[in-house]
Amino acid sequence: MRLSIEGVMPPHITPFDKDEEVDEAALRKLIHFWLDGGASGLVSCGSNGEAPYLTRDERRKVIQTVVDEVDGKVPVIAGTGAPSTRETIVYTKDAKELGADAALIVSPYYFKPDKKELLQHYKAVLEAVDIPVILYNVPKFTGYNLEPSIIVQLANEYDQIVAVKDSGGSIGQISDLASQVGGRISVLSGSGDLILPTFVMGGKGAIVAVAIVAPSICADIYRFFKKKDVERAVEAQRKALRLNEVLIRRFNQISSVKEALSQLGQPAGYPRRPSLPLDEESRQEVRKVLSEISVKK
Repeated sequence: MRLSIEGVMPPHITPFDKDEEVDEAALRKLIHFWLDGGASGLVSCGSNGEAPYLTRDERRKVIQTVVDEVDGKVPVIAGTGAPSTRETIVYTKDAKELGADAALIVSPYYFKPDKKELLQHYKAVLEAVDIPVILYNVPKFTGYNLEPSIIVQLANEYDQIVAVKDSGGSIGQISDLASQVGGRISVLSGSGDLILPTFVMGGKGAIVAVAIVAPSICADIYRFFKKKDVERAVEAQRKALRLNEVLIRRFNQISSVKEALSQLGQPAGYPRRPSLPLDEESRQEVRKVLSEISVKK
C-alpha cells in the first residue's frame, strides 16, 4: 500500500551531551514529548537534526533509536540527502535497512547542480533503493531553488515519490505544486508560517521546526483545519507564526530550538559546534515568546 504523508511532523533535533556525543536516552524521552503532542510522524536526521554534522554511524544510531522507540505508532522519515549521489544512495540504503518508512532527500548542496544533473541524481537514488521518497527543497541551506518542473517530472515518472517538502517560503510555489502534483503526492510546507496556508492551497501537511518545540500547537492547526474550524486553526497558526519569527528567523535555529526545549524541561542537550548555545539576552527572548503563546511542557 502506498505510504500516505499527512499532518504536521517535527524534523526533530539530535540531542548531544557536553562532549558532543549523541545522547540516546535523551532522544528516547524527547520522542514521547513529540508523540504526546500529537505529531503525525517524526523526521530524523534533517536540517534541524544537524545531519550535515553527523557521521554515518551517528545517523544510523539516531534512525535506529527513533524507529525502535516509535514502534510503528507513526511514520518515521529519515533524512538521507548528501552533497554527492553516491553518499545519498548509501544513506538511503541505511534508512531502508533500519526500518524507516520513507527517506527525505534534500537536493545536493555545496556545488550547485544544473537541471540535468539534479534529475540524474534523483533518478540514480530512486533506482538504487526501493523506499518511499520525499523530495526536499530548502534554498536557504542549499543556495538554490528546486524548480517545480523537476519535482513534477520526477513525481510523474516514479511511484516511489510520495511527497515534496518545500521550505522555500513561497506560498505561490506551494500552490503551484499542489495544483500540478497534489493529486498524486503530498505537498508539505517546510515553513512554520505557512502551515495553514499550505492546507488551504491543497497541501497535505508540514515538516516544520516550530513543531519540535510546540507539537500540540502545530497539530491543532491540522486538526482544526480538518474540522473546518477556521477561527481556531487561524489562532493556532498565529502562535506558530510568532514562535517561528523568534526561533527560526531571529537566531541560529539549531541553538534556539534546543534552548526552547530545555526551557520546557526537555533534555535537548547542546548544539554541535560551530553552533553555540544562545547568550543570556537571547535566552530571555526565547523565554518571553514561550510564555507569550503558552507552549505546553
